[in-house]
Amino acid sequence: MQKTSARLLALLSLLQTRRDWPGTVLADRLDISLRTVRRDVDRLRELGYPIAAVKGPDGGYRLSAGSELPPLLFDDEQAVALTIALQIVATNPGSGLAEPAERALNTIRQIMPSRLRHRIDALRVTAVERPVTRPATPVDGDVLLTISAAVHAREVLRFDYGAEVTDEPPRRVEPHHVITWDGRWYLIAWDLDRDDWRTFRADRITPRSPNGPRFTPRALPGGDVAAFVTSTFRGSGDASGNWPCQGTVILDLPAATVARYTREGLVEEISPCRCRLTLGSWSWPSLAAAIARYDADIEVVGPDELTDAFEHLARRFTRTATGHGIASPTS
Repeated sequence: MQKTSARLLALLSLLQTRRDWPGTVLADRLDISLRTVRRDVDRLRELGYPIAAVKGPDGGYRLSAGSELPPLLFDDEQAVALTIALQIVATNPGSGLAEPAERALNTIRQIMPSRLRHRIDALRVTAVERPVTRPATPVDGDVLLTISAAVHAREVLRFDYGAEVTDEPPRRVEPHHVITWDGRWYLIAWDLDRDDWRTFRADRITPRSPNGPRFTPRALPGGDVAAFVTSTFRGSGDASGNWPCQGTVILDLPAATVARYTREGLVEEISPCRCRLTLGSWSWPSLAAAIARYDADIEVVGPDELTDAFEHLARRFTRTATGHGIASPTS
């Protein structure tokens, strides 16, 4: 009986990995006869799995979509990937699926073997909502698990970072959060050697073993992960999440057109062909350049720093257009 059950699980696992399976190939993979394959397929059908017969020289089988969701099988890597995906949704209230995702996480955890449950329990990921503007950067799953385990256990994490020479002393941090932001994975941590908060790209982290001692977590500035991360990447230097430089202009373009190319600004209609745009950036020149990309006549509403930034860029572009290149220190 145990042999039959194990064989059924192996057959189901194979059927889930590709669209069509010739019966002879299944028989060879499972080291059983074609007749046994047919019997096992019938048993799976009785359990609710919609397995269709495929016509052909050798015949075959296909696991089809059904009206009800039957039990599923996942290998360890699939279970970890599914857990990460569900955590991202569960920590993002704006998705509208946070509560169902949390329930799905609990359901998956209950049926996992203990060896895998311990790994999943240590996995803590926070999604900071932001439109993805670049291709995702791949990260080793074991690295994510190691980082998350250190966050969960409140243990000092030791690692080499980026192009650092491995025979140098490793970075030592108190890991606080693993997050996703704009297609990348990051670790938020208190850097023990630099005595400050730091944000590290997970794809550049090479963990060292063993971890350091346990620690009492420090309070994140502002107490909110999303606001802290947003302010970090915007360079605002505080926990408000606001850009350090923010200005308002009037553009000779329809609001609908400007809104199509504006991710984080405020667009207000003034007339069918004009709109008011409030936008932020990490510096005044970068803000002026961002507004100039709309390729329209611009009227600065404020502040004066934005007007000065446009004048600064105008002088720079004039030098470039007239072939004078980089300005001398005295100009």
